[in-house]
Amino acid sequence: MKSHILLAVALALVFESAVGIRFQLPPNARRCLKEEIHKGVLVTGDYELSNAPGQKTNLIVSDTKGHTLYSKEDASKGKFAFTTDEYDVFEVCMETKLPQGVRITPGMEREVYLEMKHGVEARNYEDIAKAEKLKPMEVELRRLEDLAESIVNDFAYMKAREEEMRSTNESTNSRVLYFSVFSMLCLLGLATWQVLYLRRYFKAKKLID
Repeated sequence: MKSHILLAVALALVFESAVGIRFQLPPNARRCLKEEIHKGVLVTGDYELSNAPGQKTNLIVSDTKGHTLYSKEDASKGKFAFTTDEYDVFEVCMETKLPQGVRITPGMEREVYLEMKHGVEARNYEDIAKAEKLKPMEVELRRLEDLAESIVNDFAYMKAREEEMRSTNESTNSRVLYFSVFSMLCLLGLATWQVLYLRRYFKAKKLID
């Protein structure tokens, strides 16, 4: 039983590991990262930029509706956190600006490190353990419980999306079928009209009886 618990804890730690992103940000440039996140999910982020005298980098976190969730002018190092109100695509943008009159030279890029966590990854279980006086094994079990709940919610969301897509496909197929039947009736009507019109024309020219 104990080995099963340890294996589950190990798997949970593997699934919860967050991957940081490191990239170069040229002067007077803008770089954005986007991610789809479900409703009611806690999102945290850590960022750090290398020193670049004379350069100012602004950090903005927003959604597709233009709501600013976090902003920082002349960002160098810090953290941000927010909870999503609905399912959306969230964007983290960094923009570096040089003062007027400063020429861009090689090697002026700023190195940016960004690490984002959401859901179970973003929760601080050390604070939870201190507040609720939990033992290490109880903390890991709480983490596993939250991870299992997160997985169940993800599957429920995927199932709902699948049902929605199936309903859309069925509706589309019905419309295509009705349109095909309507097109065939129109073609039959047009063919009948052409036959009758040609018959009257040939009779008028006395080509047929």
